Order: sequence, then C-alpha cells, then structure tokens
Amino acid sequence: MAIYRIAIGNPGEASHPDAIRAAFAEFFSMLIFVFAGEGSGMAFNKLTENGATTPSGLVAAALAHAFALFVAVSVGANISGGHVNPAVTFGAFIGGNITLLRAILYWIAQLVGSVVACLLLKFATGGLETAAFALSSGVSSWNAVVFEIVMTFGLVYTVYATAVDPKKGNVGIIAPLAIGFIVGANILAGGAFDGASMNPAVSFGPAVVSWTWTNHWVYWVGPFIGAAIAAIVYDNIFIGEPTHQPLPSNDF
Repeated sequence: MAIYRIAIGNPGEASHPDAIRAAFAEFFSMLIFVFAGEGSGMAFNKLTENGATTPSGLVAAALAHAFALFVAVSVGANISGGHVNPAVTFGAFIGGNITLLRAILYWIAQLVGSVVACLLLKFATGGLETAAFALSSGVSSWNAVVFEIVMTFGLVYTVYATAVDPKKGNVGIIAPLAIGFIVGANILAGGAFDGASMNPAVSFGPAVVSWTWTNHWVYWVGPFIGAAIAAIVYDNIFIGEPTHQPLPSNDF
C-alpha cells in the first residue's frame, strides 16, 4: 500500500544541491504559471472594466491555465519533476515518491513563486487587483470542497497515470500536455462555481497580495484530500506492491 512507503528523509537532504535546484525549478515554474493564469484574469477584468464573468471569459481562463501549466510542467520536469502544485507534491509524498523534507522545500518554493508572480502582476499592471479565489452565489464552502476534491483527484490521477506509473513507457510530452488539458477542462467545469483552483499555491498568492482570506481554507483542504485519494487509489489498484525502487522526485 502506497502510504507504507512514506518517508521523512534525512536532515541533510534539505541542503543538498539537487534539492535546492529542484526547489528553484518549482519556484520559477510556479511564477510562470501564476503570472500567465492570474494575468489572464486581470486582463479580462481590464478589457471588460471589471464586468461580470462571461462564458468567453471562462474559456479564456481555461486556455490560459492549460497552456501555461503545460509549459510550467515541461520546463521543470527534468529538474524537480514539474509538480507546480502543493497538492501534486502531497500526492507524490503519500505515494512514497518524494520525502517529506523535499516536499516541504517544494511547498515553500511554490508558495513564494505564486506570491512573487502576483506582486509582479500588481506592479506591472499599475496596481490592478490580484483577485483572490471566491465562491459564487449559492455555492457553500462544503460544495466548493467537494468540487476541489473531485477536480484535484482528476488532476493527480492524471499525474500518476502519465508521469508516475513505472509502466507508462516513454510518453514524452504527453504527461505535461495531459496535465494541462485536465486543468483546463476542470476550469470549464468548476470555474463558475469556486474558481476551480486545484492548487493551494495558485490560491495563496492572490490571497496574500489582496489580503483576502474568505473561505481560503477550501482551497487547501479540498485539493489535499483529492490528491491523497488519487495517490492511494492509483498506486494500490494500478501500480500495486513495488517491484521497483521508488521513483526519484524529478521523474515527474
């Protein structure tokens, strides 16, 4: 069972050059992703003078996030594994594919990358608001938690199927492409309800810069639960007891 392979890691791992390089890769990948994704929303607001969200705006947001995530995962894949998401890192940890100490390094890098991207956006746009994720009218916090669980389950399940599974073969760019596609599709499904984060860091940056924390916990609890379920389900049903060594963290 995947959870039995959870590893804490040794203290020296946090200062190992490979771990530091991987953390920097996560920082830059997250900066690229959030700058494009959050920036697309800010551009829409400027063009519509903060008008109501439209179907075309939702499609634009889905495309921007899908394209940006494809690039962000691709550029980080050979260094850090291209997690670009604390929930993905948590799923990798639950599956025994990354130690807790390295996961903490990744989480710090991802959160800082998101905040820096939002600060850059705020400065570059002349002070426009980096809108925090929020629930739509009629959507309760627990409705949103379920949305985030299911959407993040789909994302992390895709990560496991295309990047973690040792039977995946040589899939080349298929993994980052599939990961970008599922995020874009989930934004089309859930964006109108809770913003479709699936990524605590993506929610964290705008919340810090705008200092808006209403229902912020939803965007941590939902993704982490969804990621853990996906990791346990995929590992136990499709990977099974390992006959191989656990994958190093930069193999996906």
